[in-house]
Amino acid sequence: MLPQPPSSILASSMAGHDCGSPPLENLSTCYLSKQRTPQLEAPVSDCGVCSRRWVFSLKDFSNCMDKVLVVSYNILGVENASNHPDLYSNIPHSFLEWDRRKRLILEEINNYNASILCFQEVDHFNDLDDLFQNSGFKGVYKARTGEAQDGCAVFWKDKLFKLLHQEDIEFQRFGMRNNVAQLCVFEANHDKKESDACNLTTMTPSTGKRRFVVGNIHVLFNPNRGDIKLGQVRLLLDKAYKLSQEWGNIPVIIAGDLNSVPQSAIYKFLSSSKVSLASPCHGRMEKEFKSIYSPFVPLKIGWNWKKLKLDIQLHDRRNMSGQLEIQTNRVFRSQIGDDASISMSVSRQLYRWSVEELRLASGAEGVTRLQHQLKLCSAYSGVPGNHRTRDDIGEPLATSYHSKFMGTVDYIWHSEDLIPVRVLETLPIDTLRRSRGLPSEKWGSDHLAVVCEFAFANNANVS
Repeated sequence: MLPQPPSSILASSMAGHDCGSPPLENLSTCYLSKQRTPQLEAPVSDCGVCSRRWVFSLKDFSNCMDKVLVVSYNILGVENASNHPDLYSNIPHSFLEWDRRKRLILEEINNYNASILCFQEVDHFNDLDDLFQNSGFKGVYKARTGEAQDGCAVFWKDKLFKLLHQEDIEFQRFGMRNNVAQLCVFEANHDKKESDACNLTTMTPSTGKRRFVVGNIHVLFNPNRGDIKLGQVRLLLDKAYKLSQEWGNIPVIIAGDLNSVPQSAIYKFLSSSKVSLASPCHGRMEKEFKSIYSPFVPLKIGWNWKKLKLDIQLHDRRNMSGQLEIQTNRVFRSQIGDDASISMSVSRQLYRWSVEELRLASGAEGVTRLQHQLKLCSAYSGVPGNHRTRDDIGEPLATSYHSKFMGTVDYIWHSEDLIPVRVLETLPIDTLRRSRGLPSEKWGSDHLAVVCEFAFANNANVS
Protein backbone atom coordinates (compact mmCIF):
# COMPACT_ATOMS: atom_id res chain seq x y z
CA MET A 1 0.00 0.00 0.00
CA LEU A 2 1.35 3.41 -1.01
CA PRO A 3 1.68 5.94 1.86
CA GLN A 4 -0.22 9.20 1.68
CA PRO A 5 1.80 12.09 0.24
CA PRO A 6 3.32 14.52 2.73
CA SER A 7 1.90 18.03 2.93
CA SER A 8 4.89 19.47 1.09
CA ILE A 9 4.08 17.36 -1.96
CA LEU A 10 0.34 17.98 -1.78
CA ALA A 11 0.79 21.69 -1.34
CA SER A 12 2.39 21.84 -4.77
CA SER A 13 -0.55 20.01 -6.31
CA MET A 14 -3.30 22.18 -4.83
CA ALA A 15 -5.67 23.40 -7.54
CA GLY A 16 -4.83 26.93 -8.57
CA HIS A 17 -1.37 26.89 -7.02
CA ASP A 18 2.16 26.06 -8.15
CA CYS A 19 2.23 23.67 -11.12
CA GLY A 20 5.81 22.61 -10.62
CA SER A 21 4.91 19.32 -8.99
CA PRO A 22 6.47 16.14 -10.34
CA PRO A 23 4.61 13.86 -12.78
CA LEU A 24 2.19 11.57 -10.98
CA GLU A 25 4.07 8.45 -12.03
CA ASN A 26 7.11 9.76 -10.10
CA LEU A 27 5.20 10.72 -6.96
CA SER A 28 5.64 7.35 -5.27
CA THR A 29 9.39 7.94 -5.16
CA CYS A 30 8.81 11.40 -3.72
CA TYR A 31 6.47 10.05 -1.04
CA LEU A 32 8.87 7.38 0.09
CA SER A 33 11.83 9.75 0.14
CA LYS A 34 10.14 11.99 2.73
CA GLN A 35 10.45 11.13 6.38
CA ARG A 36 7.46 13.04 7.72
CA THR A 37 4.12 11.80 8.92
CA PRO A 38 1.96 11.47 5.78
CA GLN A 39 -1.10 13.71 5.53
CA LEU A 40 -4.22 13.21 3.48
CA GLU A 41 -4.61 16.82 2.35
CA ALA A 42 -2.71 20.06 1.97
CA PRO A 43 -3.34 22.97 4.36
CA VAL A 44 -5.88 25.62 3.48
CA SER A 45 -4.33 28.58 1.68
CA ASP A 46 -3.85 31.89 3.45
CA CYS A 47 -5.51 33.97 0.74
CA GLY A 48 -8.82 34.17 2.59
CA VAL A 49 -10.61 31.82 0.18
CA CYS A 50 -10.51 28.10 0.81
CA SER A 51 -8.67 26.30 -1.97
CA ARG A 52 -9.75 22.92 -3.20
CA ARG A 53 -7.31 20.13 -2.50
CA TRP A 54 -6.30 16.96 -4.28
CA VAL A 55 -6.82 13.78 -2.27
CA PHE A 56 -4.99 10.66 -3.40
CA SER A 57 -6.00 7.02 -3.36
CA LEU A 58 -4.21 4.71 -0.95
CA LYS A 59 -3.50 2.27 -3.78
CA ASP A 60 -0.17 1.96 -5.61
CA PHE A 61 -0.64 2.93 -9.27
CA SER A 62 3.00 2.59 -10.34
CA ASN A 63 2.03 -0.20 -12.74
CA CYS A 64 -0.86 1.73 -14.29
CA MET A 65 0.72 3.53 -17.22
CA ASP A 66 -2.25 5.34 -18.76
CA LYS A 67 -4.27 8.00 -16.96
CA VAL A 68 -7.03 10.45 -17.81
CA LEU A 69 -8.27 13.42 -15.77
CA VAL A 70 -12.01 14.04 -16.11
CA VAL A 71 -14.05 17.10 -15.07
CA SER A 72 -17.83 17.23 -14.76
CA TYR A 73 -19.14 20.77 -14.38
CA ASN A 74 -22.55 22.42 -14.49
CA ILE A 75 -21.36 25.90 -15.47
CA LEU A 76 -24.71 27.70 -14.90
CA GLY A 77 -26.43 28.76 -18.10
CA VAL A 78 -26.63 32.49 -18.69
CA GLU A 79 -30.35 32.32 -19.41
CA ASN A 80 -31.02 30.17 -16.35
CA ALA A 81 -29.21 32.65 -14.11
CA SER A 82 -31.18 35.52 -15.63
CA ASN A 83 -34.54 33.75 -15.31
CA HIS A 84 -34.09 32.81 -11.64
CA PRO A 85 -32.78 35.90 -9.83
CA ASP A 86 -34.29 34.67 -6.55
CA LEU A 87 -31.64 31.94 -6.40
CA TYR A 88 -28.84 34.52 -6.41
CA SER A 89 -30.25 37.32 -4.30
CA ASN A 90 -27.46 36.98 -1.73
CA ILE A 91 -24.57 37.58 -4.09
CA PRO A 92 -23.40 40.66 -6.04
CA HIS A 93 -24.87 40.92 -9.52
CA SER A 94 -21.39 41.23 -10.99
CA PHE A 95 -20.68 37.62 -9.97
CA LEU A 96 -23.33 36.51 -12.48
CA GLU A 97 -21.87 38.31 -15.48
CA TRP A 98 -20.94 35.81 -18.18
CA ASP A 99 -17.77 37.54 -19.35
CA ARG A 100 -16.43 37.32 -15.83
CA ARG A 101 -17.63 33.79 -15.17
CA LYS A 102 -16.29 32.28 -18.39
CA ARG A 103 -12.80 33.58 -17.59
CA LEU A 104 -12.99 32.08 -14.10
CA ILE A 105 -14.14 28.75 -15.54
CA LEU A 106 -11.31 28.70 -18.08
CA GLU A 107 -8.72 29.58 -15.43
CA GLU A 108 -10.10 26.93 -13.11
CA ILE A 109 -10.00 24.21 -15.76
CA ASN A 110 -6.48 25.12 -16.83
CA ASN A 111 -5.34 24.87 -13.21
CA TYR A 112 -6.71 21.33 -13.00
CA ASN A 113 -4.79 20.40 -16.15
CA ALA A 114 -7.75 18.30 -17.25
CA SER A 115 -7.96 16.21 -20.39
CA ILE A 116 -11.72 15.45 -20.68
CA LEU A 117 -14.41 18.04 -19.82
CA CYS A 118 -18.12 17.30 -19.46
CA PHE A 119 -20.12 20.54 -19.18
CA GLN A 120 -23.82 21.01 -18.51
CA GLU A 121 -26.03 24.12 -18.85
CA VAL A 122 -24.00 25.37 -21.80
CA ASP A 123 -25.80 28.13 -23.71
CA HIS A 124 -22.74 30.03 -25.03
CA PHE A 125 -20.87 27.14 -26.63
CA ASN A 126 -19.11 29.28 -29.23
CA ASP A 127 -17.59 31.42 -26.47
CA LEU A 128 -16.32 28.35 -24.67
CA ASP A 129 -15.13 26.72 -27.87
CA ASP A 130 -13.04 29.77 -28.74
CA LEU A 131 -11.58 29.97 -25.23
CA PHE A 132 -10.76 26.29 -24.86
CA GLN A 133 -9.31 25.94 -28.35
CA ASN A 134 -6.52 28.23 -27.17
CA SER A 135 -5.86 25.73 -24.39
CA GLY A 136 -5.66 22.80 -26.80
CA PHE A 137 -9.23 21.49 -26.51
CA LYS A 138 -11.72 20.42 -29.14
CA GLY A 139 -15.40 20.21 -28.32
CA VAL A 140 -18.80 18.91 -29.40
CA TYR A 141 -22.14 20.35 -28.32
CA LYS A 142 -25.72 19.15 -28.09
CA ALA A 143 -28.46 21.69 -27.40
CA ARG A 144 -31.61 20.77 -25.56
CA THR A 145 -34.74 20.36 -27.63
CA GLY A 146 -37.73 22.63 -27.12
CA GLU A 147 -37.49 26.25 -26.04
CA ALA A 148 -34.55 25.95 -23.63
CA GLN A 149 -31.31 27.52 -24.84
CA ASP A 150 -28.76 25.40 -23.01
CA GLY A 151 -27.29 21.95 -23.54
CA CYS A 152 -24.32 19.67 -22.89
CA ALA A 153 -20.76 19.91 -24.22
CA VAL A 154 -17.79 17.56 -24.16
CA PHE A 155 -14.26 18.88 -24.65
CA TRP A 156 -11.05 16.88 -24.96
CA LYS A 157 -7.35 17.63 -25.22
CA ASP A 158 -6.60 17.22 -28.91
CA LYS A 159 -2.98 16.22 -28.27
CA LEU A 160 -4.04 13.40 -25.99
CA PHE A 161 -7.20 11.96 -27.53
CA LYS A 162 -8.94 11.30 -30.81
CA LEU A 163 -12.74 11.30 -31.06
CA LEU A 164 -13.70 8.04 -32.76
CA HIS A 165 -17.48 8.18 -32.37
CA GLN A 166 -20.15 10.54 -31.11
CA GLU A 167 -23.88 10.16 -30.64
CA ASP A 168 -26.50 12.24 -28.87
CA ILE A 169 -29.64 11.33 -26.98
CA GLU A 170 -32.72 13.52 -27.33
CA PHE A 171 -34.95 12.28 -24.54
CA GLN A 172 -37.95 13.94 -26.13
CA ARG A 173 -37.89 11.18 -28.75
CA PHE A 174 -38.68 8.75 -25.93
CA GLY A 175 -41.36 10.90 -24.31
CA MET A 176 -38.99 12.11 -21.56
CA ARG A 177 -38.87 15.92 -21.87
CA ASN A 178 -36.32 18.12 -23.60
CA ASN A 179 -33.13 17.09 -21.81
CA VAL A 180 -30.22 15.67 -23.79
CA ALA A 181 -27.14 13.54 -23.25
CA GLN A 182 -23.93 12.87 -25.16
CA LEU A 183 -21.88 9.72 -25.73
CA CYS A 184 -18.33 9.85 -27.10
CA VAL A 185 -15.75 7.15 -27.80
CA PHE A 186 -12.16 8.34 -27.40
CA GLU A 187 -8.80 6.82 -28.25
CA ALA A 188 -5.55 7.87 -26.63
CA ASN A 189 -2.92 9.43 -28.89
CA HIS A 190 0.25 7.86 -27.54
CA ASP A 191 2.27 9.42 -30.34
CA LYS A 192 1.36 12.94 -29.23
CA LYS A 193 2.73 13.13 -25.72
CA GLU A 194 2.43 16.52 -24.03
CA SER A 195 5.67 17.87 -22.60
CA ASP A 196 4.74 20.71 -20.27
CA ALA A 197 5.92 20.31 -16.68
CA CYS A 198 2.46 20.87 -15.23
CA ASN A 199 0.85 17.94 -17.01
CA LEU A 200 0.11 15.15 -14.57
CA THR A 201 -2.10 13.20 -16.94
CA THR A 202 0.17 12.43 -19.88
CA MET A 203 -0.83 9.22 -21.59
CA THR A 204 2.46 7.32 -21.57
CA PRO A 205 2.97 4.58 -24.16
CA SER A 206 1.61 1.12 -23.38
CA THR A 207 1.11 -2.07 -25.35
CA GLY A 208 -1.90 -0.69 -27.24
CA LYS A 209 -4.19 2.29 -27.65
CA ARG A 210 -6.67 2.89 -24.89
CA ARG A 211 -10.28 3.45 -25.89
CA PHE A 212 -13.11 4.43 -23.59
CA VAL A 213 -16.68 5.74 -23.58
CA VAL A 214 -17.64 9.06 -22.00
CA GLY A 215 -21.28 9.86 -21.25
CA ASN A 216 -22.42 13.37 -20.34
CA ILE A 217 -25.93 14.14 -19.09
CA HIS A 218 -28.03 16.82 -17.44
CA VAL A 219 -31.04 15.06 -15.93
CA LEU A 220 -34.46 16.72 -15.66
CA PHE A 221 -34.73 18.97 -12.61
CA ASN A 222 -38.44 18.49 -11.74
CA PRO A 223 -38.40 16.51 -8.44
CA ASN A 224 -41.97 15.30 -9.00
CA ARG A 225 -41.14 13.42 -12.18
CA GLY A 226 -38.97 10.65 -10.82
CA ASP A 227 -40.24 8.38 -13.57
CA ILE A 228 -38.66 10.60 -16.23
CA LYS A 229 -35.47 11.18 -14.23
CA LEU A 230 -34.95 7.44 -13.76
CA GLY A 231 -35.83 6.80 -17.39
CA GLN A 232 -33.24 9.29 -18.61
CA VAL A 233 -30.49 7.73 -16.50
CA ARG A 234 -31.56 4.22 -17.50
CA LEU A 235 -31.48 5.07 -21.23
CA LEU A 236 -28.03 6.66 -21.00
CA LEU A 237 -26.61 3.63 -19.19
CA ASP A 238 -28.18 1.25 -21.70
CA LYS A 239 -26.65 3.11 -24.65
CA ALA A 240 -23.28 3.49 -22.93
CA TYR A 241 -23.17 -0.26 -22.29
CA LYS A 242 -24.01 -1.06 -25.91
CA LEU A 243 -21.29 1.30 -27.14
CA SER A 244 -18.80 -0.27 -24.79
CA GLN A 245 -19.61 -3.72 -26.17
CA GLU A 246 -19.54 -2.59 -29.81
CA TRP A 247 -16.03 -1.16 -29.36
CA GLY A 248 -14.62 -4.22 -27.62
CA ASN A 249 -15.88 -4.04 -24.02
CA ILE A 250 -14.03 -0.77 -23.37
CA PRO A 251 -14.19 1.24 -20.10
CA VAL A 252 -17.06 3.65 -19.44
CA ILE A 253 -17.18 7.02 -17.67
CA ILE A 254 -20.54 8.63 -16.87
CA ALA A 255 -20.49 12.28 -15.82
CA GLY A 256 -23.07 14.94 -15.24
CA ASP A 257 -25.64 16.74 -13.15
CA LEU A 258 -28.10 14.02 -12.17
CA ASN A 259 -30.35 16.34 -10.13
CA SER A 260 -30.40 13.56 -7.53
CA VAL A 261 -28.74 13.34 -4.12
CA PRO A 262 -26.66 10.40 -2.82
CA GLN A 263 -29.49 9.20 -0.56
CA SER A 264 -31.88 8.79 -3.50
CA ALA A 265 -33.30 5.87 -5.46
CA ILE A 266 -31.63 7.27 -8.59
CA TYR A 267 -28.23 6.96 -6.89
CA LYS A 268 -29.15 3.50 -5.66
CA PHE A 269 -29.99 2.44 -9.21
CA LEU A 270 -26.62 3.64 -10.53
CA SER A 271 -24.69 1.85 -7.78
CA SER A 272 -26.93 -1.21 -7.49
CA SER A 273 -24.65 -3.54 -9.42
CA LYS A 274 -21.73 -2.95 -7.08
CA VAL A 275 -23.14 -4.22 -3.78
CA SER A 276 -22.83 -7.90 -2.94
CA LEU A 277 -25.16 -8.86 -0.09
CA ALA A 278 -25.65 -12.12 1.77
CA SER A 279 -29.32 -11.28 2.25
CA PRO A 280 -31.64 -8.40 1.36
CA CYS A 281 -32.25 -7.57 5.03
CA HIS A 282 -32.46 -3.77 5.17
CA GLY A 283 -30.37 -3.39 8.32
CA ARG A 284 -27.65 -5.56 6.88
CA MET A 285 -27.82 -3.64 3.59
CA GLU A 286 -27.23 -0.35 5.37
CA LYS A 287 -24.31 -1.72 7.41
CA GLU A 288 -22.54 -3.33 4.47
CA PHE A 289 -23.20 -0.36 2.18
CA LYS A 290 -21.58 1.96 4.71
CA SER A 291 -18.61 -0.32 5.17
CA ILE A 292 -18.07 -0.44 1.42
CA TYR A 293 -18.44 3.28 0.84
CA SER A 294 -16.84 4.64 3.99
CA PRO A 295 -14.75 7.69 3.06
CA PHE A 296 -11.97 6.29 5.23
CA VAL A 297 -11.78 2.91 3.47
CA PRO A 298 -9.90 2.66 0.15
CA LEU A 299 -11.62 1.35 -2.95
CA LYS A 300 -11.56 -2.42 -3.21
CA ILE A 301 -10.60 -3.70 -6.63
CA GLY A 302 -12.42 -6.74 -8.02
CA TRP A 303 -15.84 -6.81 -6.37
CA ASN A 304 -17.89 -9.95 -6.27
CA TRP A 305 -20.43 -8.21 -8.47
CA LYS A 306 -24.04 -9.06 -7.85
CA LYS A 307 -26.67 -7.22 -9.82
CA LEU A 308 -29.49 -5.94 -7.66
CA LYS A 309 -32.72 -4.77 -9.20
CA LEU A 310 -34.32 -1.52 -8.16
CA ASP A 311 -37.94 -2.18 -7.24
CA ILE A 312 -39.53 0.94 -8.69
CA GLN A 313 -42.83 0.67 -6.80
CA LEU A 314 -41.07 0.78 -3.42
CA HIS A 315 -40.24 4.42 -4.14
CA ASP A 316 -42.39 7.52 -4.35
CA ARG A 317 -42.25 8.84 -7.90
CA ARG A 318 -42.30 12.38 -6.50
CA ASN A 319 -39.13 11.80 -4.53
CA MET A 320 -36.97 9.46 -6.58
CA SER A 321 -34.19 12.06 -6.61
CA GLY A 322 -34.25 12.98 -2.90
CA GLN A 323 -34.18 16.69 -3.74
CA LEU A 324 -37.27 17.54 -1.71
CA GLU A 325 -35.66 16.26 1.48
CA ILE A 326 -32.68 18.61 1.18
CA GLN A 327 -33.48 21.95 2.78
CA THR A 328 -31.67 25.24 2.28
CA ASN A 329 -30.30 25.27 5.83
CA ARG A 330 -29.68 21.57 6.08
CA VAL A 331 -27.54 20.47 9.02
CA PHE A 332 -25.11 17.95 7.59
CA ARG A 333 -24.27 14.55 9.04
CA SER A 334 -20.82 15.70 10.09
CA GLN A 335 -22.42 18.11 12.56
CA ILE A 336 -24.95 15.79 14.18
CA GLY A 337 -25.05 12.39 15.82
CA ASP A 338 -25.07 8.92 14.36
CA ASP A 339 -28.83 8.67 14.78
CA ALA A 340 -29.20 11.04 11.82
CA SER A 341 -26.85 9.13 9.52
CA ILE A 342 -27.94 8.28 6.01
CA SER A 343 -30.34 5.37 5.85
CA MET A 344 -30.27 3.10 2.82
CA SER A 345 -33.33 1.14 3.91
CA VAL A 346 -36.57 1.39 1.95
CA SER A 347 -40.19 1.19 2.91
CA ARG A 348 -42.16 -1.95 2.05
CA GLN A 349 -45.07 0.28 1.07
CA LEU A 350 -45.99 0.00 -2.61
CA TYR A 351 -46.48 3.40 -4.19
CA ARG A 352 -48.97 3.97 -6.96
CA TRP A 353 -47.42 4.36 -10.40
CA SER A 354 -49.43 4.63 -13.60
CA VAL A 355 -48.75 2.30 -16.51
CA GLU A 356 -47.21 5.19 -18.47
CA GLU A 357 -44.95 6.24 -15.58
CA LEU A 358 -43.64 2.70 -15.20
CA ARG A 359 -43.03 2.51 -18.95
CA LEU A 360 -41.04 5.76 -18.94
CA ALA A 361 -38.97 4.66 -15.95
CA SER A 362 -38.24 1.10 -17.09
CA GLY A 363 -38.45 1.37 -20.87
CA ALA A 364 -40.89 -1.53 -21.15
CA GLU A 365 -44.50 -2.40 -20.42
CA GLY A 366 -45.24 -4.17 -17.15
CA VAL A 367 -41.69 -3.95 -15.75
CA THR A 368 -41.36 -2.84 -12.12
CA ARG A 369 -37.86 -4.05 -11.25
CA LEU A 370 -34.92 -2.36 -12.95
CA GLN A 371 -31.20 -2.97 -13.34
CA HIS A 372 -28.41 -1.93 -15.71
CA GLN A 373 -25.58 -3.92 -17.25
CA LEU A 374 -22.67 -1.67 -16.30
CA LYS A 375 -20.63 -2.28 -13.16
CA LEU A 376 -20.30 1.29 -11.95
CA CYS A 377 -18.50 2.90 -9.04
CA SER A 378 -18.69 6.53 -7.99
CA ALA A 379 -15.27 8.18 -8.32
CA TYR A 380 -15.40 10.07 -5.03
CA SER A 381 -16.56 7.08 -3.01
CA GLY A 382 -13.45 5.27 -4.24
CA VAL A 383 -10.92 7.70 -2.71
CA PRO A 384 -10.63 8.35 1.05
CA GLY A 385 -12.13 11.66 2.15
CA ASN A 386 -12.65 14.01 5.06
CA HIS A 387 -15.78 14.43 7.18
CA ARG A 388 -15.71 18.19 6.49
CA THR A 389 -16.37 17.58 2.79
CA ARG A 390 -17.79 14.03 2.52
CA ASP A 391 -20.90 12.21 3.68
CA ASP A 392 -21.22 8.73 5.16
CA ILE A 393 -20.84 6.94 1.80
CA GLY A 394 -17.92 9.03 0.59
CA GLU A 395 -19.78 11.47 -1.68
CA PRO A 396 -19.23 15.24 -1.45
CA LEU A 397 -21.52 16.97 1.03
CA ALA A 398 -22.27 19.70 -1.48
CA THR A 399 -21.56 20.28 -5.17
CA SER A 400 -24.18 23.01 -5.62
CA TYR A 401 -25.17 26.01 -3.50
CA HIS A 402 -27.63 28.84 -4.01
CA SER A 403 -30.35 30.42 -1.89
CA LYS A 404 -32.72 27.44 -2.18
CA PHE A 405 -30.43 24.44 -2.23
CA MET A 406 -27.19 23.10 -0.82
CA GLY A 407 -26.33 19.51 -1.64
CA THR A 408 -24.76 17.06 -4.06
CA VAL A 409 -26.18 16.40 -7.51
CA ASP A 410 -23.00 16.15 -9.63
CA TYR A 411 -21.08 12.91 -10.12
CA ILE A 412 -18.48 10.98 -12.06
CA TRP A 413 -19.15 7.25 -12.33
CA HIS A 414 -16.79 4.69 -13.85
CA SER A 415 -16.63 1.04 -14.81
CA GLU A 416 -14.40 -1.36 -12.90
CA ASP A 417 -11.56 -1.25 -15.43
CA LEU A 418 -10.86 2.35 -14.43
CA ILE A 419 -9.40 3.11 -11.01
CA PRO A 420 -9.55 6.52 -9.27
CA VAL A 421 -6.06 7.87 -8.59
CA ARG A 422 -7.07 11.18 -7.02
CA VAL A 423 -10.11 13.43 -6.70
CA LEU A 424 -10.46 17.14 -6.08
CA GLU A 425 -12.21 17.75 -2.78
CA THR A 426 -15.15 20.11 -2.75
CA LEU A 427 -15.40 22.95 -0.22
CA PRO A 428 -16.32 22.51 3.46
CA ILE A 429 -19.89 23.45 4.33
CA ASP A 430 -18.87 26.29 6.65
CA THR A 431 -16.79 27.82 3.86
CA LEU A 432 -19.71 27.64 1.44
CA ARG A 433 -22.07 29.21 3.94
CA ARG A 434 -19.72 32.12 4.51
CA SER A 435 -19.83 32.83 0.79
CA ARG A 436 -23.66 33.14 1.05
CA GLY A 437 -23.99 31.37 -2.28
CA LEU A 438 -22.39 30.62 -5.62
CA PRO A 439 -21.12 31.96 -8.02
CA SER A 440 -18.58 33.82 -5.92
CA GLU A 441 -15.47 35.93 -6.28
CA LYS A 442 -13.44 32.80 -7.08
CA TRP A 443 -15.92 30.29 -8.53
CA GLY A 444 -17.77 30.92 -11.80
CA SER A 445 -20.87 28.76 -11.31
CA ASP A 446 -23.44 27.82 -8.67
CA HIS A 447 -22.00 24.29 -8.92
CA LEU A 448 -18.53 23.06 -8.03
CA ALA A 449 -16.69 21.00 -10.60
CA VAL A 450 -16.18 17.36 -9.67
CA VAL A 451 -12.78 16.15 -10.83
CA CYS A 452 -11.12 12.74 -10.88
CA GLU A 453 -7.98 11.31 -12.42
CA PHE A 454 -8.36 7.68 -13.47
CA ALA A 455 -5.79 5.01 -14.19
CA PHE A 456 -6.56 2.24 -16.65
CA ALA A 457 -6.27 -1.12 -15.01
CA ASN A 458 -3.55 -3.18 -16.66
CA ASN A 459 -6.04 -5.78 -17.86
CA ALA A 460 -8.34 -3.17 -19.41
CA ASN A 461 -8.97 -3.79 -23.10
CA VAL A 462 -6.73 -2.06 -25.62
CA SER A 463 -7.06 -1.92 -29.36
